[in-house]
Amino acid sequence: MTSVKEFRIEAEATAEELGRGAFVFTDDYSVFDWGKMPDQIPQKGASLCTMGAFNFELLESEGVPTHYRGVVENGDVVALADTSHPPWEMAIDLTQVPDLPHEGREYDYDSYHEAAGENYLIPLEIVFRNRVPVGSSLRRRTEPADHGLAFGSWPEEAVDLDEPIVEFSTKYEEGDRYLTREEADSIAGTAAIEDLESLAREVNRIVTEQADSAGLVHQDGKIECCYYRGELRVADVVGTFDENRFSYEGTQLSKEVLRQYHKRTQPDWVRAVNAAKAEAKQANVADWKSLCDEEPEPLSESVLETASELYCAGANAYTGRELFDAPPLSSAIGAVQRL
Repeated sequence: MTSVKEFRIEAEATAEELGRGAFVFTDDYSVFDWGKMPDQIPQKGASLCTMGAFNFELLESEGVPTHYRGVVENGDVVALADTSHPPWEMAIDLTQVPDLPHEGREYDYDSYHEAAGENYLIPLEIVFRNRVPVGSSLRRRTEPADHGLAFGSWPEEAVDLDEPIVEFSTKYEEGDRYLTREEADSIAGTAAIEDLESLAREVNRIVTEQADSAGLVHQDGKIECCYYRGELRVADVVGTFDENRFSYEGTQLSKEVLRQYHKRTQPDWVRAVNAAKAEAKQANVADWKSLCDEEPEPLSESVLETASELYCAGANAYTGRELFDAPPLSSAIGAVQRL
């Protein structure tokens, strides 16, 4: 179970074989690694399931292996085009996810891979960036020259990249951290880091082209992968407004809208979250949330309605199908700009 979707397991994975199960998407949301927030966003779960299914079917049509089996309607696994309404449930192949032992912030990946064998979820997130906005963490961690960019220092405006930047971060650590290629290669286990990068670039290309055809700009995103008998397969969910950042006519069309809204309206909570993370890191404590002395406040009904329309109108635009009863994307974006 994650903060925004649940697992249903039909057959558990083994060392030799994939299992079967499903993601059940909820209307919950999470920002700043907090986990489940106090509110739900109506139809968010269905919009993410729809976009995820659409992208998995797009990837499969381009020859990219995935763990996707279809969406679930009335107990049957069907293609997205065969549904009568936006789906909430996605059928998937399951792989092994061994325990990751740790003491404080020291994680034992050797134990993870000893238990994983040749059928496991790679404990990495592979991040791709087509744009480096002003507030990007990449600016704090690296210099332009590290990426072959002809700037002495990062400019004050966003940088659009001719070639995507690919990075690796941890997935199962209490506080995710970006890795050197050598660290990522070690954590990936048997899977080759070069193959993971190539796969991420291909997924990025496909999602970017689809977004462009819908009039959207695909700024960045991530994938997660499983390794099964020597083959990499794209796992989790791909190309949604929670996993990726898109924009429309210069306005954010992603979960970033909710992050920025909380920064503006609940700055004390955001500062407390950042302080707790910093304190936990200094004390070598994994559970930073226990050190946070603030709780997020619920959002107003009007904000939740605006967020719902953003997700639904965006899903309609991205897929090119009127799957949701939602206003045109331009109207949804106008409401976001007024927040």
